[in-house]
Amino acid sequence: MGGMFSKCSSLEELNLSNFNTINVTNMRDMFIGCSLLKELNLSNFNTNNVTDMGYMFSKCFSLQELNLSSFYTNKVRDMGGMFSKCFSLEELNISNFITFKKTNLAYMFYGCPLKELNLSNFNIHYLTNVRHMFQYCPDQLKKKIRTQNQNIKEEAFD
Repeated sequence: MGGMFSKCSSLEELNLSNFNTINVTNMRDMFIGCSLLKELNLSNFNTNNVTDMGYMFSKCFSLQELNLSSFYTNKVRDMGGMFSKCFSLEELNISNFITFKKTNLAYMFYGCPLKELNLSNFNIHYLTNVRHMFQYCPDQLKKKIRTQNQNIKEEAFD
């Protein structure tokens, strides 16, 4: 499914309620460049076998609502740029996301105007790449994240 809807820049609505994703391992670039898409409900997605979610929603400039409540991320090793340049995304619930060793999170939230972010299930100590993870995010968000996750590398904010 990697790149399936890539660069569908005219796509405004998408109903994926009947998608069977149980055997999918690659969701990289799945919605990258869907610049007019405003909301996406992926609550029915089974991500138990997915290992790559890199740049999955990158450049979804108009995306305001994203339901990822069913996402299971234990096997995911690459989330780099996953939400980068989602310039309209102010709220995002990823409290169910879990990260383990060797997970790439570089540029994950790059440029997102998020107001809050729960990283309680992120194992900050073992992340291998967090470069620019929060670059161009609001200063208030960066301050909260620094306070809550004192061990996060400074390169995540540069």
